[in-house]
Amino acid sequence: MSLVIDPAAQDLLFREARTANTFSAEPVTEEQVQAIYDLVKYGPTSMNQSPLRVVLVRSAEARGRLAPLMSDGNRDKTVSAPLVAILAADNEFHEELPQLFPHFPQAKDLFGDRSARERSAALNATLQAGYFIVGVRAAGLAAGPMTGFDAAGVQKEFLDDDHTPLMIVNIGKPGEDAWFPRSPRLTFDEAVTTV
Repeated sequence: MSLVIDPAAQDLLFREARTANTFSAEPVTEEQVQAIYDLVKYGPTSMNQSPLRVVLVRSAEARGRLAPLMSDGNRDKTVSAPLVAILAADNEFHEELPQLFPHFPQAKDLFGDRSARERSAALNATLQAGYFIVGVRAAGLAAGPMTGFDAAGVQKEFLDDDHTPLMIVNIGKPGEDAWFPRSPRLTFDEAVTTV
């Protein structure tokens, strides 16, 4: 076999993992979320930018503010999930570069242009969002990532002008009828070319 992690871990993280659409009432603990973050923070980003920021939506009051901003197909599952995470890109990530990329003190100066910084933040935070979803799976939980929401409304309600919402992820143990049938995937030959 060409993969070094055992088949059970491969199944947990990829083959058997699915996007959950219903969740049990079992809570997601702060310790679980901390363990997820402490694992996925090691995923690589360009120049160690690490622009992903996570807003955990736990309270009924906050859930009530989020629900109207979700698309119709995502609203009920967001209201019923044990935990909801808003994943956002920090457009001022460059302020952290002296700490995160200390061997190149001028790194922060490379990101003086706001539009270039926003593009880099979006790309690298989206990369980290993928790590986050795999981390949720590594914790034995299911993730329900969604991009069907009012992004401007979420930004106004939960973030600020320096943070751009990328996706919302419902997190928890899967509930009854949590899975839609698995959609097809492209084969290696359909997706990969060699030059």
